[in-house]
Amino acid sequence: MSEQQSLEDLSQEYRDTIPEDLRETHSFEWYLEELYESPHIARNAHQRVADMFDYYGTEYDEDAGVVEYQLASEDPLNDGENTFYGRAVHESIHEFVNKVKSGARGLGPEKRIKLLLGPVGSGKSEFDRQVRNYYEDYTTTDEGRMYTFRWTNLGDVIRDQDPADDVVRSPMNQDPLVLLPQQQRDRVLERVNDALDAPYTIRNEQALDPASEFYMDKLLEEYNDDLQTVLSNHVEVIRFIADENKRQGIETFEPKDKKNQDETELTGDVNYSKIAVYGESDPRAFDYSGAFCNANRGIFSGEELLKLQREFLYDFLHATQEQTIKPKNNPRIDIDQVIVGRTNMPEYRDKKGDEKMEAFNDRTKRIDFPYVLQYAEEAEIYRKMLHNADVPDIHVEPHTLEMAGLFGVLTRIAEPDGGQISVVQKVKAYNGEIDEGEDIDVKKLRDEAEEATDLGEGMDGVSPRFIGDEIAEAIMDSMHRSRGFLSPLTTFNHLEENLENHGSIPEENFETYYRYLELVREEYKERAIEDVRHALAYDLDEIQRQGEKYMDHVMAYIDDDTVEDEITGREQEPDEKFLRDVEEKLDIPEDRKDDFRQEVANWVSRRAREGETFDPQDNDRLRRALERKLWEDKKHNINFSALVSSGEMDDDERNAWVQALTDQGYSEDGAREVLEFAGAEVAKTEMEE
Repeated sequence: MSEQQSLEDLSQEYRDTIPEDLRETHSFEWYLEELYESPHIARNAHQRVADMFDYYGTEYDEDAGVVEYQLASEDPLNDGENTFYGRAVHESIHEFVNKVKSGARGLGPEKRIKLLLGPVGSGKSEFDRQVRNYYEDYTTTDEGRMYTFRWTNLGDVIRDQDPADDVVRSPMNQDPLVLLPQQQRDRVLERVNDALDAPYTIRNEQALDPASEFYMDKLLEEYNDDLQTVLSNHVEVIRFIADENKRQGIETFEPKDKKNQDETELTGDVNYSKIAVYGESDPRAFDYSGAFCNANRGIFSGEELLKLQREFLYDFLHATQEQTIKPKNNPRIDIDQVIVGRTNMPEYRDKKGDEKMEAFNDRTKRIDFPYVLQYAEEAEIYRKMLHNADVPDIHVEPHTLEMAGLFGVLTRIAEPDGGQISVVQKVKAYNGEIDEGEDIDVKKLRDEAEEATDLGEGMDGVSPRFIGDEIAEAIMDSMHRSRGFLSPLTTFNHLEENLENHGSIPEENFETYYRYLELVREEYKERAIEDVRHALAYDLDEIQRQGEKYMDHVMAYIDDDTVEDEITGREQEPDEKFLRDVEEKLDIPEDRKDDFRQEVANWVSRRAREGETFDPQDNDRLRRALERKLWEDKKHNINFSALVSSGEMDDDERNAWVQALTDQGYSEDGAREVLEFAGAEVAKTEMEE
């Protein structure tokens, strides 16, 4: 329980979060000295955003060949509340950061829109928001700090200056370096780059914004071109913190009604309150409130960017390639920002096929944000959803979220050709569930799917939002019925009942998706029976004994030797029927038995060399085979009908089985449900046999 805090405590805690120099003002001379000491304060937007990703931590995934950035994989600022899951998503984030880092080096992507493309609910908006949130925090740190300037005492020199404008902040929040003429600025930067420890070079060729240029010209005229006097008497350097709510350093732009779209939303407009003071053509009468102006030195985020009219998108051409904007009746203004756009599939396909959009398309770098394709990772998305919500009184039964994730992934992948593996086997392979000896080439599956699909796997299918919504509905339904647990069976029912009610699922997909639900039900049935099998027939001593027997006969088979009979003590040939009884529980065909036996023998030999004793529990495939054989040996002595009908079973016996299932993570009520479900399925199979 958190400690009670007084107002004084809260106030002190707030003060501790504010950078020490936020309220301080500095001279331009101080800024130059600070720049020589800490060159990173003059980075451009791409350089600062690139360094931000590294600042919060990285980890290289050798298997995937990508860098995982902890601001996405661990979310250190929020204790993991907003983490991202799935190999495909981290590949997309890796690609995004690579483009930003390339832009930081001046390789070209700094002049492109980073267009996040993906289906609804794929995480592109959440990632964009995460980047903006972390950029805000990064600029409050010493490593991420940046500075801008303000003009002071203007009324002392400029006679027609409005008294209200005696102090004017840099309208574009430009770096104080732009106050130096280019020749002198380059000399400063030459020394700065000599001291810079970074994989990029700091450059700054921006011109002052029109209002600042006006003030500079007037002041230089007054002081006979004495730049030192101007900068010493009329410029204050201040800390600049990115803040989305204040629209400084970060700006989000949303498309409005097409008929009411106005370029001034992007580039700014006349400040009508100042026209009467300065006149319409005076640069002091311009209001730098456009989205590109507000985003300067940070991040511009365009939501559903391709919903904008074609003519409205023309403003992005110069904003990207030339890194300037052209407000109406004003000169061009230099900008410095990472421009990120987001769009969904229909808008992208529409604009991609429009020849008149060729110039815009050429200025975009597409980064695909597909759905998650590993169902265990998909389950983590739902687990995070439940963790962040108020559901303290519901127990999520084993396999519930994984089976929901399995359904989601099935709808997102291309079905394999050739019939060599099923679609469920393909999903399991993507999830890393490939047993030794199985001939499944995941890379080949991905390559084949890439060729067979329009934009690649994961770019369509069922959204995690739909599945998450149905999980939520299933939870509320369970609670209304006084069921303190959420099971796969309840979740399946809600998915099936509401599939046709979800607006984002095309009607032509209904039949396929219902088939996928049946495949998921079948997969869950196997897992439920496996859990019950484990509870009803699990015997460590017997599995150990059977394992040792299996290995004795395997070694005799490999060495073409005999084995001692357990009862008579006589030497006999290896028991091929016993060996095949075990191996068939893993569906190992006759022509692959030698491979499996050699594989297990090699495993035992390695353990022996390492001084480890034989334990079948340490070999997952052998353990499963022995468990299933033990189940086959014992199941004929179990009354499965009694599992369904509570009146036919002794309470102590049923309670023992329930306890065995609760040890596997079930709730008591959930254990009773899975006992009845699995019992009914096994009983039905027994009757059919």
